[in-house]
Order: sequence, then C-alpha cells, then structure tokens
Amino acid sequence: MELNLTKPICFFDLEATGTNLAKDRIVEIAILKIFPNGNKESKTWLVNPEITIPEEVIAIHGITNEKVANEPTFKELSSKVYEMIKGCDLAGYNSNRFDIPLLVEELLRAGIDFDLKNVVAVDVQTIFHKKEQRTLSAAYQFYCGKNLEDAHTAEADTNATYEVLKSQLERYEDLENDIKYLAEYSARKRFADFAGFVVYDKKGDEVFGFGKFKGKNVAEVFEKEPGYFGWIQNADFPLYTKRVLTAIKLRKLNTKIK
Repeated sequence: MELNLTKPICFFDLEATGTNLAKDRIVEIAILKIFPNGNKESKTWLVNPEITIPEEVIAIHGITNEKVANEPTFKELSSKVYEMIKGCDLAGYNSNRFDIPLLVEELLRAGIDFDLKNVVAVDVQTIFHKKEQRTLSAAYQFYCGKNLEDAHTAEADTNATYEVLKSQLERYEDLENDIKYLAEYSARKRFADFAGFVVYDKKGDEVFGFGKFKGKNVAEVFEKEPGYFGWIQNADFPLYTKRVLTAIKLRKLNTKIK
C-alpha cells in the first residue's frame, strides 16, 4: 500500500553521540523524501559532531571518531538538510521522542529557525507498540517478512521505517491512510516541545511535564515563580524547549499589556 499524501513526507533517522538532547550531537542522518506522486529522493550524510563519540555508543552504531573526523559539521550541512525537509511532514521510528527534537536542536544551533508548530509527525514506533510492541528489527520482520540488515545505520533504519508504515496500513484496516490521522494516532502525548518537558493538558493549555511543577500551568508558574524561567534558560534544556517557554512567557506579558 502506498501512502496517501497531500504533501511530501520525510522519513528520517539519526545516529548520535548519545541521547541527551541538549548536549549530544548527530553523527549520521538519512532522509527519505516521499512525494505525493510516489517519487522518492534520499540523502545520507556522515557528520562530524565536534565532540567525542563514547565507546559504548560506537559499539551500537559502529560510527567511530576516525570515521567522521573529516566529514562536514552539521552547521555546514544544515542548509541542505533544511531545504530537504522544509514544507514536509516528518516520520520516523521513535522520532517524536528523539530524532525530531535532536534535529531541531541541531538546526537551531546552526542558526536555522525551524518551527514545529505546523509540522505533522508520524511516529511509526508508537503505532507498532500500540499494535504489537516490538523493536524496529522485529517490526521489519513482522510486517515485511524480512531481516533488517545493517540495523542501527541511519539509512537502513530510515528505509525500514518507511516499509513498516506501509505494511501497517495494509495489515490494520482501522488505520486511516492519512498523515494527520497517523500523526495523532502515533502521538503518545501532546507535547508542546516534542521533548516532553512541556505538554498540553486536556484543555489545551501548556503545563510542565517534569520537575516540581509537573502538571502545573506554565504561564501561571512563571507568574508566581519568575525565577524558574531564568533557571530553565540557564540550565541544560533543549533550545527548542527554551524557545517554547519563552513564547509562553511573552504571550502572557503581551496579554497583560493589552
């Protein structure tokens, strides 16, 4: 089954130096762009993270410090990456919790203002876990009847994710072949910042998803505890999370002025 698309969608996968969104860096990125007419475009880049890749991480994806030493930095690649994903929906495997937040973090570090507000994102892992609860390799075997060769290489994982989503649509009749529907279905929670530090409550208001103010309205916390905003801005939170919180604070100030 082919995807029912109204605009291009980019499946992508990242390999990184670790899982800390604020500190870790991309070492490989693969993007598979699917157009509504069925055409495909794919790119894979190795990236010099400008920090050391830990040995325990190298053991997972096999990308060594020597392998990326002479590769371009993400900042040098950022315009190419942005041009490929600009105006597209996004999809990946565990992408809502890791790949999308990390990609946005890298784009912001590179000076590219990538706004997630109008991005529709499908997380194929969430669909899989809701239906079967397995790993990507198991998902590929289960849905596509194939062994995933070169698992934990960005390109192999990206292509496997695309194939799995198409097979999921064929297997489950209740899944609609509509990207917005799939994005809603694959969302664990409604995150305002994708990283999960700021989430939406049932009323659609932003609340904290962590710490001593977990579940509390962000705007109200900033009004009662103004120092908390400053603490977050100076701590190791993702840049996009800081941006979302700044927008909430400014929105509250503008409301007061009016």
